Amino acid sequence: MEQNEMRKILERVRDGALSPDEAMLKIREAPYTDLGYAMIDNHRQVRQGFAEVIYGAGKTKEQILGITRNMSDSGVKTILVTRLTGEKAAFLEQELPGFQYFEMARMGVAGEMPAPSGRGTIVVASGGTSDLPVSEEAAVTAMALGNRVVRLVDVGVSGLHRLLAHMDEIMSATVIIAVAGMEGALASVIAGLADCPVIAVPTSVGYGANFGGLSALLSMLNSCASGVSVVNIDNGFGAGYQAAMINRRMRADIRQR
Repeated sequence: MEQNEMRKILERVRDGALSPDEAMLKIREAPYTDLGYAMIDNHRQVRQGFAEVIYGAGKTKEQILGITRNMSDSGVKTILVTRLTGEKAAFLEQELPGFQYFEMARMGVAGEMPAPSGRGTIVVASGGTSDLPVSEEAAVTAMALGNRVVRLVDVGVSGLHRLLAHMDEIMSATVIIAVAGMEGALASVIAGLADCPVIAVPTSVGYGANFGGLSALLSMLNSCASGVSVVNIDNGFGAGYQAAMINRRMRADIRQR
């Protein structure tokens, strides 16, 4: 159930077209669906503003298809599938008309990709080309959740002038996602320039002493710049989701003024 559907139920109660008991029944109907291999949270969008997201790794293509179809039948308009292989995506493209696969991000979207809503902009900055799979995961996540996204590609600190050429985008952002491996310095530099929250995403890109992204993670956690939060290694989805929640809150605050 989407928030708009919940609002319509409440408006019908207000107008006398629906009794409180009938409304409670509609709201309480099927809070989850048991498919045997998955328990789909049908009220996630009501509670959090966004529908449940399908984590594709470890699931069979048939399981992903079953979950996606059930969510679609329940009224979810945009269904996001993360960590999706090309093989599974090809199967879903055959079974689900209009299914979109974002190969670099390893993500798929069933249903419609929503138009950006609200005034905020999420900037996704990647330190290097090798960080693109993670930064694209963040960008596609934010877009699928209804946000305007601006990408800054290959703006790492080894060539600082490349980042400084994008000061207009940095200063007009609502949230910035900084994606970097190696020593992970990009987040600190951006946070020292920007006046908005910065979400740092360490990647596993780097040489031996990078320890699979641990060095970037620790650098970001120890950032001397204020306003930096850090997600787990290679967790572009988590960063995109968090940025979308911040941007949505900003839109809500604007409407209340």
